[in-house]
Amino acid sequence: MTAEPLDPLHALDDEQRAAVTAPRGPVCVLAGAGTGKTRTITQRIAHLVRAGHVAPGQVLAVTFTARAAGELRTRLRVLGANGVQARTFHAAALRQLRYFWPRVVGGPHWQLIEGKLRFVGQAAARVKAGTDQDSLRDLAGEIEWAKASLITPEDYPAAVARLRRDVPGPAEQVAAVYAGYEALKNRAEMLDFDDLLLHTAAALEDHPDVAQEFHDRYRCFVVDEYQDVTALQQRVLDAWLGERDDITVVGDANQTIYTFAGASPRHLLDFPRRFPEAVVVRLQRDYRSTPQVVAAANTLISAARGRVAGTRLQLVGQLPPGPDPDFAEYDDEPAEANAVAAKIRRLVADGTPASEIAVLFRINAQSEVYEQALTDVGVPYQVRGGERFFARPEVRRAVGVLRTAGPGPEGAELVDVVRALLAPVGLTDEPPSGANARAQWESLLALVGLAEELVAVEPEADLRRFVAELESRADASHPPTVQGVTLASLHAAKGLEWDVVFLVGLVDGTLPIQHAEGDDEAIEEERRLLYVGLTRARRVVSLSWALSRSPGGRRHRRRSRFLYGLIPDHHPASRIPAGRTGGTKPKCRICGSPLIGTEAMKLRRCGDCPSDVDLELLDRLKEWRSSTAKEQQVPAYVVFTDATLTAIAEQRPADPAALVGIPGIGARKLDRYGPEVLALVTDGQDGAN
Repeated sequence: MTAEPLDPLHALDDEQRAAVTAPRGPVCVLAGAGTGKTRTITQRIAHLVRAGHVAPGQVLAVTFTARAAGELRTRLRVLGANGVQARTFHAAALRQLRYFWPRVVGGPHWQLIEGKLRFVGQAAARVKAGTDQDSLRDLAGEIEWAKASLITPEDYPAAVARLRRDVPGPAEQVAAVYAGYEALKNRAEMLDFDDLLLHTAAALEDHPDVAQEFHDRYRCFVVDEYQDVTALQQRVLDAWLGERDDITVVGDANQTIYTFAGASPRHLLDFPRRFPEAVVVRLQRDYRSTPQVVAAANTLISAARGRVAGTRLQLVGQLPPGPDPDFAEYDDEPAEANAVAAKIRRLVADGTPASEIAVLFRINAQSEVYEQALTDVGVPYQVRGGERFFARPEVRRAVGVLRTAGPGPEGAELVDVVRALLAPVGLTDEPPSGANARAQWESLLALVGLAEELVAVEPEADLRRFVAELESRADASHPPTVQGVTLASLHAAKGLEWDVVFLVGLVDGTLPIQHAEGDDEAIEEERRLLYVGLTRARRVVSLSWALSRSPGGRRHRRRSRFLYGLIPDHHPASRIPAGRTGGTKPKCRICGSPLIGTEAMKLRRCGDCPSDVDLELLDRLKEWRSSTAKEQQVPAYVVFTDATLTAIAEQRPADPAALVGIPGIGARKLDRYGPEVLALVTDGQDGAN
């Protein structure tokens, strides 16, 4: 007797099954990390095809990478849904534009542009903007952001001012480069990738016959990673849909990490409002990570603020228990890297494949010290999403400058000589604007860090010795490409997963990145970036930070603010590092007991010790905060949190040094609010006298 075939839905959980079997029409699947979203959407497509609701060729599924589109097609073939179109937005638009071109434009097809920087460079030269490679890359990226955001050259200056966007030069000049680039490109009858989407949308919007033919061809749409859709992609999607509503979107607003490129979770968040009859399903059962990893991720994201926080998913781990997350603090970055490399070597020796281990960091410049540390212990590695440190053009150029330079002034410190030599090639005192220029700057700063590290070990080292050290590191860090430990930025890690993940360099100024300060939305995106990193781990996650960049340096760094509340109070790393308190553990200013926990650190007293808050001062501070927030059109907590105001009213700082000593008050807030706050404190003291 032949066994009955298994129900294809038998392996789904209740929520996945609800999403798969939802009737045709608008469906919104809020899918947390590790909850099986790819399985769910492919099963939904296959279910609609099996039930006869739609033919395979009438389904268009779009995602953001060719790898993800290929995975969709593979899974759909296994499920018997051959013929479904699964493509990236740009690939789908290119196919449609080529088909409809004779009707909507006529003549030969315009070719896709291969070297965008050539046109950007010509446009930049005409308005006397920077034309070096870094500047051109930043200008090209800014043009891509503007087009993805449906912002024209004419509207660009006002838009970036409204958004307080960090731009690579004067806004009017960037707008002029943008306009010149568009004119040159159009004159040459060429298209860039954003044009594929713009022209496809226009073809459907402006030509009813084209729209009718397309709508007859495609009747059902599925959009993966919907939280990353740009305004331009949404416009194309609207044109594809027309007046219909047979669409399934899948996303997680807590994994929105590309707003700098024009992505917005707004489309996902507004979906139920746009389609009031939509079926909304929340996938929260995490099948990727242990309950311990899941709990850490939940704790991190539960502190999020803003609109995205209102839709957060509370993941529920489904795997057997594993080890608790590990937290570690080190004196300096080389010590941190060496400790991580030693742990990795032990893991590999105990049987964990090197390919199942990742070291994730915020900026690519952080990779060098880990490349060196892993080389030293003989563990193979690969750098994902970027070149090896010494292969980067700016590093090769900088090493060339150092190699050909003279010995430097007699008696000059090596670090000062290196800084002076790197200044002409881009090492400024402050980080430049523009993502590419800032990345190059960070690489140069990392070279200065290597000089500091060498001097700490060899105080008499000169420039010739430093260059020899760099060349030795470069030679050692270029082994044949092998499958090994993955070194990657947090952005490059999106969509991937490993058994073991090391999240490193977690200090304020790096995560959150320095240029996010003062922008609450940018800070929250940095939090989501760490959340993405945490949720890459299946069973083991380690989080670490270093108090100094180089050995012997001043231990002045603060661990990332995102770790407060994440580190258990009983963990030794939950205390403020001794290096920031003159070598002693911080103690309660009332009872003298060691302080444990974020709130106690901020107030400098135990939670159960009596408060000596100046209530009148606290009232004045709250009134001032309210009026300041109203004037700046921001939430009150963006100015200062309640806990920070309470700390000020208790400790009554008399000068800037005392004020900045309160956690939550950094240099930027000191500059912006310090004089007014100190005046409020002083006024209260004068009144008491």
